[in-house]
Amino acid sequence: MGKVLGIVAEYNPFHNGHLYHLEKSKAETKCTYTISVIGGNFTQRGNTSLVDKWCKAQMALENGIDLVIELPVLYCISSAENFAEGSIKILNSLNVVDYISFGAETSNLDILNKFASVLYEEPEEYKSLLTHELSKGISYPKARENALMLYLNDVGRFENIVSSPNNILAIEYLKCLKKYNSNITPISITRYKSDYNSINSSNNIASATAIRNIIKNNDFDTLRNLVPESSYSILMDNIKTGHVLPDLSVFEKIIIYKLRKMSIQEIANLPDVNEGLEYAIKNTANSCNSIIEFLNIIKTKRYTNTRIQRILLYTLLGITKKDILMSKQNIPYLRVLGFNEHGKHIISQISKLNPQLPIIVSVKKFQETNTNKNLSLMLDFDINATNIYTVGYDYDSCSNLDFTHKPIII
Repeated sequence: MGKVLGIVAEYNPFHNGHLYHLEKSKAETKCTYTISVIGGNFTQRGNTSLVDKWCKAQMALENGIDLVIELPVLYCISSAENFAEGSIKILNSLNVVDYISFGAETSNLDILNKFASVLYEEPEEYKSLLTHELSKGISYPKARENALMLYLNDVGRFENIVSSPNNILAIEYLKCLKKYNSNITPISITRYKSDYNSINSSNNIASATAIRNIIKNNDFDTLRNLVPESSYSILMDNIKTGHVLPDLSVFEKIIIYKLRKMSIQEIANLPDVNEGLEYAIKNTANSCNSIIEFLNIIKTKRYTNTRIQRILLYTLLGITKKDILMSKQNIPYLRVLGFNEHGKHIISQISKLNPQLPIIVSVKKFQETNTNKNLSLMLDFDINATNIYTVGYDYDSCSNLDFTHKPIII
């Protein structure tokens, strides 16, 4: 079997920048096969996916990915650390992946590895600096960035490295590779032209954030130039059928209702809620009527919008601190969303090399044969996430798609 490239992505949606990353990664690694672990119906930054996970899988397969695996929702809407760890645990467990490629604002792996080593080893001086920075009342990401700069004592060289979203994920991937003593070789591809959160486009490249805004504004002529033809076709089909969810505001009434109904202790049990934040959340939910209003009231220099939005997602999906802890203590199953002929061969090789690895092609069959209660609970959250996601459709809001929707086969 030839070399295998692993890519972790959200493909929300799959655009020309993703295609550039995929093709450049293949060229640099000379890999024959590609596996992508993708986030499902909700995203790591606490938002809805624009289209469902099968549509995203189809976009990926149509554009050169051979096998698409779902990152369970307990990881894909979690912190950057748990998002990366869940992804690396999956890729590492397959025993076929030679390389992992990630897009970052820098391609300098030496610098990224310096940060990853500090975070993995956690020397006492760094921990002391982090505690001091947190005492200033700033957010954890900013405190960590400051502590790393002070510890490495080279602000000029490292400035803005840890504040860039894709660099943060890249560092977490590298840290997890160290943690699991993985044989997977990392490579970093510099993001092409457009930054992660940029709302502008350059020629035929734009960030997923910009593309989602373009879709909200119904600017479909511009959209056509920014995504591959297959992605454009899938997106337009979903727009016509009312199966596009632009953002979390689709569920804002449900979320505010649930927060009003929850006790202070139940809110305190949500992941990312600590230091009395539960009281502010409860009071705000009792006095506001939209997510924008909620975020404007709650947001402080201590709590980022992304963190608050993830808390709102945990509320919507019924996820607690105990559930996230369970995800950290377990290796996920292999949930197949789609494959082509190469992908079929990869699955066969994975199955031969790892006879004990749970491979889910049929959810019903897995439920009938699985004896691992933690994996059953993890899958239940995936099923529930899909059922809630489809409530946001304008039409044809069917439940139990995880049972009825077969993997995409190209």
